[in-house]
Formats: sequence, structure tokens, C-alpha cells
Amino acid sequence: MTALSALSALTAPALTCRRILHSEWHKLWTLRSTWIILTAAVVSTLAMGLVMGGTYDGDDSEIDTVTFVLLGTQLAQICVAVLGILVTAGEYATGLIRATLTAVPRRIPVLRAKAAVFTTVAFAVTCVTNLVTFLAAQALLSGTDKATALTDSGILRALAGNAAGITLLSLIALGLGALVRSIPGAIGAFVGTVLILPELLGSLPYEPLRTAIDYFPAQAAGVLGSATPLPGAASPGPALLALLLWAAAILTAAGLRLKNRDV
Repeated sequence: MTALSALSALTAPALTCRRILHSEWHKLWTLRSTWIILTAAVVSTLAMGLVMGGTYDGDDSEIDTVTFVLLGTQLAQICVAVLGILVTAGEYATGLIRATLTAVPRRIPVLRAKAAVFTTVAFAVTCVTNLVTFLAAQALLSGTDKATALTDSGILRALAGNAAGITLLSLIALGLGALVRSIPGAIGAFVGTVLILPELLGSLPYEPLRTAIDYFPAQAAGVLGSATPLPGAASPGPALLALLLWAAAILTAAGLRLKNRDV
């Protein structure tokens, strides 16, 4: 080690969890795509909620109220999932990952920081959006059979549950981005395995398989966003646990690849 490199090592800022989190927070919010995607998610949820509230004529009275007004979150989910993929696979596409892992040679703290920052942002944005959308739609649904207050049974849980479902599904997408290391490949993997595969498996005439599908990511997330129990579906507690386990499994696999494979 030369005198200059030794001096640099002594004067360099300590590599701490807080500094890594701050770096990932800064990277996330300086990307133009972050603002575009989150804006699209917010606008699609709010606009669809207003449309559903303003055009309701009683034909969909059997649909859960929270599910009804948050119909736009189906599109928002894709937006937030794409953002999760960009958080990880996007760095491989630009080559920034080399600089990131040079600064943090242990690697795993990088993935943890990305997941923590993304989870915080995704849940906060979707939670606030869901609350605003629900209140705005309820202003239009006043006097109908879907007029509901926040204090009614299950409403706040469903609003938060919808946000949690979107966040955890998008966290799975983030993990897939780190595993596949390609934006198109990760998007294809997410759509194919998380959204399409369960529907295909559900068409097979095997009852145990259909029961297991209730705990697949997209199906479990759907349960969390309903204020009333869904017939034949998992209950919210087991569904949330299943989603957490799916996200943990994908992130663990991504961490192992990140640790054991070259960039």
C-alpha cells in the first residue's frame, strides 16, 4: 500500500448502514423514472377511483367497497413493480452496479438498503394514495349503498392491506431484477411467474393445487385489499405471511447470487 492510498483509507468516511441507505435514497430520487412511474401509479389509482365513484349505478353492489374504489391499483401495481425492477436491474443496464459494489464490497448491504428504501417509498406512496382515493370516491358515492366511512369495520385494514400487497409484490419484482439482471427479462419473469402462471395452474383439475394457488403472491395480495372476506380465498393473516415468505425467498436467492457471482 502506498502512502497516498494509506492516507485515503484513513481519511475516507466510514462505511455504515446509514451511509449506504442515504446513498440508495439519493439514487432513487434522482432518477427521472422514479418520479414518472410513481406519478403514473398515483394518477391511475386516483383517476379510476373517481371514475368508479362518479359512474356507480348500483350494478356492482356485490363488489367490496374498497376493492371497487381502488380498481386502479391493478395498473398501479404494474407501475410500482417496474420501478422495483429498475432499482436493481437498472443498475446492471447502466453499469452503475460496478461503482456501487466497489464502494460496498460486502455487496449484501447494498441489496438490503435497496429493499429497505424501496419498501419505505412504495408503501408510503401507495398508502397515502389509497387513502386520498377512497375519500375522494366516497364523496361521490354519498347516498349509495357503497357509502362507507373510514371507521367502518375492515376499511382501514383493507386500505393498508392493499398498499402492503402492492409493496410486497413489487419487492418480489425488485428481487427478480437482482436475480435476472435484465430489465426486459425481469419484467417478463414477473408477469409470467407472478401474474400469468397462477391463472394457468388454476385451470388444472387438481383441488390441492388450486388451494395452494390461494397463497401465490398475486392471489395473496388480492385478499389483503378487501374489507370483507373473499369466498374460497385465504384469510388476510396467512395471506400476508405467504407474501412475506415469497418476498424473503426471492430476496435471499438474489442475495446469494449477488454474493457468489461476479457483476
